[in-house]
Parts: sequence; structure tokens; C-alpha cells
Amino acid sequence: MTNPNTPITFPCGATMKNRFMLAPLTNTQSHENGQLSDAELKWLTMRAKGGFGLVMTCASHVQEIGKGFPGQLGIFNDTLNEGHIKLTNAIKAEGSLAVIQLHHAGMRTPFELINQKPICPSDNEEQNARGLSHEEVIQLKDDFITAAVRSQKCGYDGVEVHGAHGYILTQFLSATINKRTDEYGGSLVNRARLLFEIVKGIREKCGPKFLLGVRLSPERFGMDLEEVKQVTQRLVDEGNIDFLDISLWDVFKKSNDEKYQNKTLLEHFKTLDYKNVKWTVAGKIRNGEEVQKVLNEGVDFVTIGTAAIVHHNFPKLVVENPSFTAIEMPVSAAHLEKEGIGEAFINYLKARPGFVK
Repeated sequence: MTNPNTPITFPCGATMKNRFMLAPLTNTQSHENGQLSDAELKWLTMRAKGGFGLVMTCASHVQEIGKGFPGQLGIFNDTLNEGHIKLTNAIKAEGSLAVIQLHHAGMRTPFELINQKPICPSDNEEQNARGLSHEEVIQLKDDFITAAVRSQKCGYDGVEVHGAHGYILTQFLSATINKRTDEYGGSLVNRARLLFEIVKGIREKCGPKFLLGVRLSPERFGMDLEEVKQVTQRLVDEGNIDFLDISLWDVFKKSNDEKYQNKTLLEHFKTLDYKNVKWTVAGKIRNGEEVQKVLNEGVDFVTIGTAAIVHHNFPKLVVENPSFTAIEMPVSAAHLEKEGIGEAFINYLKARPGFVK
């Protein structure tokens, strides 16, 4: 039985002091030009103080046109570095690993945020998105890698490449969205090519001691569970990553796809051979017993979202009391303010049914 308060060492040599990671959570609190705000700094620093062994930023866009939501923290040019340096110093001062999630929304970028058509692997009328030229795909790859190098210079311990939730790398992986006819479309090997080239490029440029993870999700947006498992295993086998972050929406549920309902999503991913690569899952882990249950399934560490919003010190509370359960929803705006949540984030959470009183 894994104690959630024990440290974990990644293949790159970085050590996380416990088994709790803060999920990369959209919070709309930064400035519209991508600069870090005091509100976002406070929200993330409080989670480091609250005992999260790894604090991950929200999805941070690697191209200006990859912005996915208002008030998004950017990592697309050097003018943003000052905020990131301040953030990494604050997180690391609490003994937590500081990791940034590298992101591009692709066709999920709202038109009004960038005043132009969003981009996609291929033309997508439904989303009013235009397909990328071959040259633009290469530029996108380079911008992900450059953002990782920039992150390293700003003091981050590592990066997570966002390949989940229907954003641009999911769009490339998806057989239903990606209609390209060049080497980035067609077979699974081709659809996954961009992801693997980005991961390899980051490892080459940032070196063997830089923490590198990938987030994947096995459902929605044309994702096929078996294909996602194949991509996951290949990421492990190629030896360039330190951890896999599998976002399941609900860690205990079965697949939406009838042909994979013989076991839970967690059980599907448990069958893979992770070798020395660490893995985590996210999705409705709300109390100490669920944390323990997930760790007992062989998962290396847990990724906490909602419970981390309502309790900045969720890890400490669970360590002190293994049967601790997060506060019942909905919660008051006053409670969220006390937990270091700014006005913009509270307004964003109000749009989620049953979250804010």
C-alpha cells in the first residue's frame, strides 16, 4: 500500500516530495496579453504552500493564436518571462516542483480572442477553422519546443505537453478531425507524428535532467481508447518522457465506447507496461480514501482538480486524516476567496453547474 506522503523520483532525477499533483486548471485570471497576474500567482503559490508535491500551471499557449480562453497565461514569447520567473521562484520556495503545461487550443480557440479563424490540422467548417500548411505544422512543432526551452530558462523544473481534451495535439491524433494527406495525417503513426516530434525535440533541447510529461485523454473528440493506449505505450517505450498524465474525467468510470466496457478506464491503462516512467490519473478524486484507492491500483501519483480549488491544502488535510473528504458542493464565493481564488476565477466557476452557491 503506497503512502501518499512518500516521495517519488522521476527518470530524469527530479524528486517530488509526495504523491499529489495540482491539476492544470483553467482559471482565466491572468492578463489578456498572456502576462502572469497577481491573482494567478496567489492561486498557484497557495497550492504549493498547501503541500502539493508538483504544482502545474494552467494550459499555457505556445503561440499567440493558440489562446484557448480569456485571461490565459502565455509562454509564447520572452516578454512574458518575468512573470514566469516570479512564479517558479515562489513555487519552488515551498519545496514543490514547478511545471508548466504547454498548450495550443487549435480549432477550440474562440474567433473573438484572436480576431481570425482558428487553426486545425485540416479545414473544419463546423468549427470555422482553417487547415495548417505543412510549413505551419513545422512552425507549430518548433514553437512547442521553443516554449519548453523558454520555460526551462524561467526556472521551471519541467513541462507537460497537452495532448488531451480536444486541443491541437488531440486534433492531430483524431481520425475524425485530422483529414491531412501528408505525413501528419492518415495512419495512427502519422497522426501521432507531431506529438512524438515535439517530445523528442524537447528532450534533445532541454537535456536529460528536465522533467517531461505528456497529458492524454482517451475519450471524446474522436479519440479511440485502443489508439490512445498504443500512443501511451509508445511514449514509454521511446524513453523520452518522465511521466504520463491520463485525464479520465472520472477515474472510476467505464468507457463511453461499448466495445471497451469490459473494464474501467483506469483498469485499461493499468494493463500497460510503464517501465520506469511514472503515471498519474485525474478525474473526481475528492477524498483521502479515493486517493488511497487510486494509489493501490498501481498509479504513481494523483492529480487533483476540484478538491484543490476548494482546499488549497488538500494534500496536508489528507495526510493528517486519511478519511478527509472535500467540502460538499456548491460552495460559497466567500469560501473560494478564502482559498485564494480571485474574482475572475470565481466568475468562471459560476458557469459550472452546482459549483458556486
